Amino acid sequence: MHLLCSTDSLAEGCSRGFSLAGRSLLAIRRQGQVYLYRNRCPHRGIGLNWTADAFLDDSASLIRCAHHGALFLIESGECVSGPCEGEALQALACHEDSAGIWLMA
Repeated sequence: MHLLCSTDSLAEGCSRGFSLAGRSLLAIRRQGQVYLYRNRCPHRGIGLNWTADAFLDDSASLIRCAHHGALFLIESGECVSGPCEGEALQALACHEDSAGIWLMA
């Protein structure tokens, strides 16, 4: 397990990027649950964000690829709009406890 951040470092309805052992990751907290994905758009294999920690659309209800406009469901990573529709982000197992948010690997 690898500690990503403290619990209070990822607020409700927010996203945050991480770099760990050469891997770029993104985490989102929605309705109290943390979702963790590899920061890689299935369309071109590039990072989803232009600026640090900016992974959500304007409504904060979908993950958005800043490069192609693809939209992904937060809960599953499934692309619901854009050039990679039907594909999905790579989900990663995570765990949250009193010490923080952990990547399970």
